[in-house]
Amino acid sequence: MDKTDVVEIRMDTRIVGRLALTKDHLCAFEYDTEFIKNGYSVSPYFLPLQQGLFVAKREPFLGGFGVFDDSLPDGWGNLILDRYLSQRGITPEKLTLLQRLSLVGSGGRGALEYFPDKSVSIETGLVDFDRLAAETEKILTSEYTGDYLDTLYKYGGSSGGARPKIFVKINEKYWLVKFKASIDPQNIGQMEYEYSLLARKCGINMPDTCLFENKYFGVERFDRTALGKIHTVSAAGLLNADYRIPSLDYSVLLKICFNLTRDMEEVYALFRLMVFNIAISNRDDHAKNFSFQYKNGVWKLSPAYDILPSTGFNGHHTTTVNGQGEPAMKDILLVASEAGIQKKRAGEIIEQVIETCRAENKLNRKI
Repeated sequence: MDKTDVVEIRMDTRIVGRLALTKDHLCAFEYDTEFIKNGYSVSPYFLPLQQGLFVAKREPFLGGFGVFDDSLPDGWGNLILDRYLSQRGITPEKLTLLQRLSLVGSGGRGALEYFPDKSVSIETGLVDFDRLAAETEKILTSEYTGDYLDTLYKYGGSSGGARPKIFVKINEKYWLVKFKASIDPQNIGQMEYEYSLLARKCGINMPDTCLFENKYFGVERFDRTALGKIHTVSAAGLLNADYRIPSLDYSVLLKICFNLTRDMEEVYALFRLMVFNIAISNRDDHAKNFSFQYKNGVWKLSPAYDILPSTGFNGHHTTTVNGQGEPAMKDILLVASEAGIQKKRAGEIIEQVIETCRAENKLNRKI
């Protein structure tokens, strides 16, 4: 790849700022002067909207800022990217962070875009899901670098998470569609679809979901609208928190939610999601599985995603509840109290979620 010394970051044609690397290979960021006049902080806790140079720390994002790390692929996306580059004689390990952001270009999650843009466009139209699923299985179970690798990269080269997935545009809507990983049960798509419907019944804000061809789980992207892209940052990105290990407690997450949104209804929504995760035993509730969006001049909690039973970190919730990986009711209530949630309101939310899950035979853990 061409050497990249500076990456320009844009949002909706506006220049947000520029990234470069220090001699120690740490990211240095500076807002554009015009964006300071009429923009907003893209990362309120680490990149306040002001003049000056911000230099990232080495950890946890290898010298990068959390908000920009959100744009990079991980898990499946990295696997596809590395195979794609290796096939072209490029050593993935030699790429700088700036070069990796350039590969994301305008095709990443959220609204941030990186230039020079070396991304490939998302495929549109008819999709052969069965063929894509078969090819992803080859990737997962072998050193496959066949002709279909180009197609897989175009569909999912900037995706996050461990499970194979693709981005597609169907009937003017943007979808993320998941395939089975090696350790997943055969009906994983059906399972995630059912839990998405259950979450909605429990009062959780969910994007539209679909079961493509009755087996592939799809969720409409909430960072894309007919009017454009929405700036979306994970809790990991906002807090520079390592999502690979337990690094967050719901008590902190709820307080951050209010501090950012200034809206107790958003805090109630996040508390409801916490209770739901506990009820269905979704222990893979790490810091990257919660996000916030900047919409119409204010921050909001994003719709929920990646919610289905999972083992988490050593069998415990990755985001702890009052410091507990397997929380009891007293821990839930204490966290609610610390977040300023009235005891009566907390009790109503807990009861509604538990009873709804029980009615659907999906109350996987006694609280």
